[in-house]
Amino acid sequence: MTDIAQDNAVALRTRLKQRRDAQDPVERNRGGLLIRGRLFTWLATTRTRLEEQGRKAPTTIAAFWATPDEPPLQPLLQQWVEEHGLTITLPVVTKPDAPLEFRIWDPEQSMQPGAYGIQEPAGTAAAPLPDVVLVPTLGYTRQGDRIGYGKGYYDRTLAALKAQGHSFTTIGIAWACGDLSGEAYTPAAHDYRLDSILTDKGWAVPAPIL
Repeated sequence: MTDIAQDNAVALRTRLKQRRDAQDPVERNRGGLLIRGRLFTWLATTRTRLEEQGRKAPTTIAAFWATPDEPPLQPLLQQWVEEHGLTITLPVVTKPDAPLEFRIWDPEQSMQPGAYGIQEPAGTAAAPLPDVVLVPTLGYTRQGDRIGYGKGYYDRTLAALKAQGHSFTTIGIAWACGDLSGEAYTPAAHDYRLDSILTDKGWAVPAPIL
């Protein structure tokens, strides 16, 4: 990436964070509920349909531990584990330029701050490869392009999973204010395009059909 492109990317992320921070707290809370509700419904109906067809339904969800600025997923993750017996994994940063490592999360286990202060599972339980990956998304296009936080972890991680020949579905979780429509944005060659984007205003990129 050239210096000019790098400066433009930094400026765009700054604008997106300003939009995110300017949201009304009440609307943010309501939006978080709507995101969790739509995600729960999508997975429940998808699992039911696949099971009725005699096909393998998703059982392992690679999620993320939302920061206070991101759509809060934690209540849904706990519900999935305790009420539906799903395996939830969370990302762990092991090396600055390496793909993320996913570790199994349980509501009863202890957490610890990771490399960027984000909570990570304290254990080292080996995790199965994910069927669905929920991706924290700062900005997005209606084609599934994603802007993250500039470190490239998810681009590397998703590319590594794909290189293993593993089949999985990616869903970006974003605030609707991250819509890049009208922005002069061109994804980089290494950026990983997501299958779907879910926001507080609905599916910005249609819900995936498995």
